[in-house]
Amino acid sequence: MTETKVDKPGLLYGLGAYGIWGLVPLFWRLLDDASAGEILGMRMVWSLVFAAILSLIILPRDWFRRMATRRTLLLLAAASAVVSINWGTFIWATNHGHVTETALGYYINPIVSILFGVLLLRERLARWQWVAIAPAVAAVVVMTIEYGKLPWIALVLAFSFGSYGLIKNRVRAGAVQTLVIESGFMFLPAVVFLIILQARGTLTFGQLGLLHSLLLAAGGLVTLVPLLLFSAAATRIPLSVVGMLQYIAPTVMFLLGVLYFGEQMPAGRWIGFVMVWIALIILTIGMIMTLRRVRPVPAVGDVEEAPGVPGAS
Repeated sequence: MTETKVDKPGLLYGLGAYGIWGLVPLFWRLLDDASAGEILGMRMVWSLVFAAILSLIILPRDWFRRMATRRTLLLLAAASAVVSINWGTFIWATNHGHVTETALGYYINPIVSILFGVLLLRERLARWQWVAIAPAVAAVVVMTIEYGKLPWIALVLAFSFGSYGLIKNRVRAGAVQTLVIESGFMFLPAVVFLIILQARGTLTFGQLGLLHSLLLAAGGLVTLVPLLLFSAAATRIPLSVVGMLQYIAPTVMFLLGVLYFGEQMPAGRWIGFVMVWIALIILTIGMIMTLRRVRPVPAVGDVEEAPGVPGAS
């Protein structure tokens, strides 16, 4: 077995990325005066602006020509559609008092990814992965009984981000490049939607003061900055460490929901969360044991995708 030294700056980058993603609900709450649709539209528009500027600085001039095959563009168009669903659901849930349920969605996302692997990619699961699925499924059943309906916010977030991860796994391109292209697909629909809001007199951008407008524009930075930190981390620390760091974001969301926003947690919800945590503990232990049997392969390039990036938040 080969020991892999964890790079301290890389670990800090990873903590920064997942910490920001976990704290994002605090940022979206600053925009309560805007509708979730306007926040989403502004995020799409400004993500393209900031990502395009960054691409001009750090990427070679011919990067688009080299990667823009028909297959890649179709996959990224699909990715932009599912991540839009993810972003919109997350923003709406955050601003309507469902922060703990967003945390549940990102906790069960690894289970959804495993199910996609079995059902769509015909992957064979290890015994410990099957064991982990059982408490996760039981958690959804318990939450359904507790809520009196399916925990749809958590399921939409988990399945949309699981779909996003599956598509991006087929692309295997850099974070900045894919963000530019995905945002490009989102840009025109977002602009049309914002124009409609303006025509209806419900657009708040430019209407509620400079600070409000700057915060709406900063949604693009909220997308870009943690993504860059994650990309820097993924090239410096083992992916096993990245996989464990991904639980920071939903844990921070959960603590914010319960301790800061004061969301109610009846006994049934606690039981559901405990079941999910048990499933994640099993997954983590199994992953560590598996990785110890193989020689770690260092990541290459500072904008490569890796598992666990929640472009959703």
